[in-house]
Amino acid sequence: MEGNHSHDHDLGFWRKYIFSQDHKVIGIQYGFTSLLFLLFGFGLMIVMRWQLAYPGQPIPFIGTWFGEDRAPEGIMLPEFYNQLGAMHGTIMVFLGVVPLAVGAFGNYIVPLQIGAPDMAFPKLNMSSYWVYFVGGVTMLASFLMPGGAANSGWTSYPPLSVIATTGQTFWLIGMVFLITSSLLGSVNFIVTIIQLRAKGLTFMRLPFFVWAQFVTSFLLLLAFPPLEAAGVLQLMDRLAGSSFFMPSGLVVTGQALNVSGGGSPLLWQHLFWFLAHPEVYVLILPAMGIVGEIIANNTRKPLWGYKSMVYAVIFLGFMSFIVWAHHMFMTGMGTIISTFFQTTTMIISIPSIVILTALFISLWGGSIRFTTPMLFALAFLPMFGIGGLTGLPLGLSATDIPLHDTYYVIGHFHYVVAPGTIFALFAGIYYWFPKMTGRKMNEVLGRIHFFGSLVCMNAIFMPMFIVGLAGVSRRLWDGGAQYAHAQPVLHWNEFMSMGAWTLGIFQIPFIMNIFWSIWKGKKVEENHWEATTLEWAAPSPPPHGNFLTTPEVYRAPYEYSVPGHKKDFIPQNQPMEA
Repeated sequence: MEGNHSHDHDLGFWRKYIFSQDHKVIGIQYGFTSLLFLLFGFGLMIVMRWQLAYPGQPIPFIGTWFGEDRAPEGIMLPEFYNQLGAMHGTIMVFLGVVPLAVGAFGNYIVPLQIGAPDMAFPKLNMSSYWVYFVGGVTMLASFLMPGGAANSGWTSYPPLSVIATTGQTFWLIGMVFLITSSLLGSVNFIVTIIQLRAKGLTFMRLPFFVWAQFVTSFLLLLAFPPLEAAGVLQLMDRLAGSSFFMPSGLVVTGQALNVSGGGSPLLWQHLFWFLAHPEVYVLILPAMGIVGEIIANNTRKPLWGYKSMVYAVIFLGFMSFIVWAHHMFMTGMGTIISTFFQTTTMIISIPSIVILTALFISLWGGSIRFTTPMLFALAFLPMFGIGGLTGLPLGLSATDIPLHDTYYVIGHFHYVVAPGTIFALFAGIYYWFPKMTGRKMNEVLGRIHFFGSLVCMNAIFMPMFIVGLAGVSRRLWDGGAQYAHAQPVLHWNEFMSMGAWTLGIFQIPFIMNIFWSIWKGKKVEENHWEATTLEWAAPSPPPHGNFLTTPEVYRAPYEYSVPGHKKDFIPQNQPMEA
């Protein structure tokens, strides 16, 4: 350890902070980069919501910035709306939430929680961040291309995506970089968790967060390659004249398309959703892991049903690979195969319910501390519950057909990802900030951020179920104003947009809080939250090599409120009493 520490001081600025191989620096790089992407993706949605609330009216203040080819006189064109929609979804999922949940929290916390000095492959770790960064910049560069950014939805369905503007090529190249980054990271996590655990840290003594990251890494490793292959094939369709996804006989603007044909647009859907359904669990599993840590710590009692939660996470990971075609009931796949996929979809809801129930029961009889991280963790439970329950009708082919591609679907998955996953990620930032910086975030600003965000998130997404049940299709640039059946629910568009703009205002206290707390936050001791897991045995912030002495583990991860013990917590690295 001493050698590592002195070696760290010999490194220059570039090696120490930019091209760092230290998992903590890489975790912080991932964190700030993904938060910036989330802010940018949120900004795109803010502009879209103006168009939905007031279709055909000039965008105030910034409308003229977009140029005459996108928003003449500040009035958004349908093509530009499609670009914003496609890039909002892509940025929020692939550039924002996944890198924050896995790249930032996984990189920073997992080695600390297993008592490791670093990740197994530090250079691979550094590469995974920079490949992600290049992929993100490539994606955003597509906005500068002739014809603008990708405009075929975040799902990029051919044949439209194959004949789309140049931005789609940049989208595909960016995706190849992002997938490569995830593959490099996932291999690193799997090897690190299996090989570098501290002495005494058996698998059933791992914190629940580590289990969640472990299963997530397998999902990334196994689900992403099919989409990487699909991305390369679609690039070849666009650039090399192949027709993997291009059928024969296409007519585009009155002209027969000159391709060899014989390709299948449905093949893309299979390859895409084979990734994109496990991807949903890539978002939610780290979130559940974070919430588990925070609930155990703030109820001062062990997680109820720890083993059942671990088995549920493993089963969830396995099942996530055989539900993808519930996104494709509309393709006429036949009743037998539809029945198979709707059955597996109903089955996969069981482990999620097991985990959610265990977290709810963990609250029973607890001496709950309502800290800012705990508030976000508590809000995660009902928000994720709403997301899960509203997904059940979409998993059954009979009810999915009328609901497919309506606002109901947007409401469903945003409840899972926005007030669900993103609330858990906020909870994690507030909870581990003292570990990363040695300082505490401001509680008053944290509470303003929490309560404002909770109200606004529900104001945005709850009406989407009403609009969707009325049959209003998603991806309409005017929110459905041209359809008779949408007229009774059109007023909700303005209400949801007001909620979105107000949500943006409530992120300002959070941004202020982060930067103010880094320099001026209240200094705290190493184990600020009186937690039991190993990361709190390291100094705050941890030095190069993490631990001053190599830790050894003697007990389960959540030994809170043990009868007959003086304190209400026993750290994992505290030796057994004689």
